[in-house]
Amino acid sequence: MSIENPSKERLKEILTGAKTIAVVGLSANPERTSHQIAKRMQEEGYKIIPVNPTLDEVLGEKAYHSLAEVDESIDIINVFRRPEHLMDVAKDAVQTDCKMFWAQQGIVNEEAYHYLKEHDFEVVMDLCIKVVHSVLLK
Repeated sequence: MSIENPSKERLKEILTGAKTIAVVGLSANPERTSHQIAKRMQEEGYKIIPVNPTLDEVLGEKAYHSLAEVDESIDIINVFRRPEHLMDVAKDAVQTDCKMFWAQQGIVNEEAYHYLKEHDFEVVMDLCIKVVHSVLLK
């Protein structure tokens, strides 16, 4: 079994229609990739919802300890966690109203992928949301 990401056309639709991105594993450290990408997406007009149990605020936004605590609508769940943690994040994701799960470049977990697909999620793995955005929406 393997993963299959949505088409470029569908990725463009997803990014065009989205307003809110929950960033799981967002770091407060500006040197970290998660911080840089979330900041860029924020600059592109998306509302960022930080999800990190060790933080209270990042990029001027209230941070949540888990996806379950987020009390607003989420369009994309963007994940910066190692592949071995993806299944736990996937289980949290299915408890939300969101149906779009995006694991960043280098992050793949086939078990989590199939679990999410069984729960009617659109799933992207091993692609950088910032790169896809800059290629498809510019």
